[in-house]
Amino acid sequence: MKLVASSNAAPASVNRYLLPHEQDVVTIRRHPAVLIGPVGAVLAALVFAAILSQTIGANSAATLALVWWLWLLVLVWFVWRVAEWSVDYFVITSARLLLTTGLITRQVNMMPLGKVTDMRFERTLIGRFLGYGTFVMESAGQDQALSKIAFIPYPEQLYLEVVGLIFKE
Repeated sequence: MKLVASSNAAPASVNRYLLPHEQDVVTIRRHPAVLIGPVGAVLAALVFAAILSQTIGANSAATLALVWWLWLLVLVWFVWRVAEWSVDYFVITSARLLLTTGLITRQVNMMPLGKVTDMRFERTLIGRFLGYGTFVMESAGQDQALSKIAFIPYPEQLYLEVVGLIFKE
């Protein structure tokens, strides 16, 4: 029984990494909670800039402009993080697990399903509240590029999906 619907229409940025004999089972973005830190940073910077603006006043226009330009840089950094999140995908195929990341420098981390010897997911209290978890995978002998994947939405369903692919019988 499939608990997570397959998109069957993985984005082109993911399809280029799939082998011809592979079947896309699940393609999903990481949970938006990955953006909690950047949202907090941009809001804290906004409050800090507003307080500094009130403290400085109109006495020093150059300092006031600098404060708001610095906040604008933080905002641009936030937009960059959102853009990166929008192109990052966790992919479960019939043969392997992939994590594609990066907007300019693209990284594709992969682990064949046959190499997974131990897999678990962890959920913190905040993760349970917001609906995300972390997958931790181990393989025989060596350290893999894809050993820990944080901010996975629907971790119970995806865990069952992966385990179902590993143990097909």
